Amino acid sequence: MTIRVRAPATTANLGAGFDVAGAALELWNELEVGDAPGAADEGHLGVRAYCLFASPAGRSFEFVDRIPRERGLGSSAAVVALGLVAGATAAGAGLDVHELLAAGLELEGHADNLAPALAGGVCLTWDGNIERVADDLPAVPVAVIPETRVNTAAARRALPESVPREDAVFSVVHATLLGASLARGDARLFAAAADDRLHEPYRAAHAPQLARIRDDLPRGALGATLSGSGPTVLVWAARDTEAGVAAELRPRFPDCRVEPLAVSAAGAGIV
Repeated sequence: MTIRVRAPATTANLGAGFDVAGAALELWNELEVGDAPGAADEGHLGVRAYCLFASPAGRSFEFVDRIPRERGLGSSAAVVALGLVAGATAAGAGLDVHELLAAGLELEGHADNLAPALAGGVCLTWDGNIERVADDLPAVPVAVIPETRVNTAAARRALPESVPREDAVFSVVHATLLGASLARGDARLFAAAADDRLHEPYRAAHAPQLARIRDDLPRGALGATLSGSGPTVLVWAARDTEAGVAAELRPRFPDCRVEPLAVSAAGAGIV
């Protein structure tokens, strides 16, 4: 039996939604599991996820990686999601996204990436819970993807153990605005929410594009956020302006890949 699966890229945090909010993006990795002699590479992250449900013996694993690695776009979450869905399918286990998330968290470790990779759309995660709250966001993401890489664990170590009270209040306010914008699909509130003082200031050195973009937003842009731990920056464009926003950004950042994306309502699944 051949199993073909795809899983989307994701963007986590969405500004002030640190470790809580994430969205699936229309950029896909794929996996084909087939029949083959020999031993599979059980050290591969996707194969390890598969092994949570089924034996890899006598199976081949062919991965197609389109999501740039260590760029803040959830590449590892997508690989884990591929293995989870393929393994559960091979085992005939009818698991929902909550069960798949619980199974995969030890491998991925970042629920705010893994949840939308599995469920699609926009998700909130907390204490092992997942809530898919929307199919889409009130703005269109234009990704500015540098060639440099950022190790997620190293980026997290750069975060302080405590922050000033005013920064904590600032982040609570903006996280509340983010939640309101998702509930109402309100672009104005989403633009107001696109800032953070819990994680972005401490990761800014590895993503200099963020400050430069915020200081001079392209026409049609509502704001910009760091994607995950970076270095990718998502510039949030008003509907139907994303092509113009991307066109303005490309000559400003010639060493970056600039690509309009879309939020994917679908998560990982069989194709």
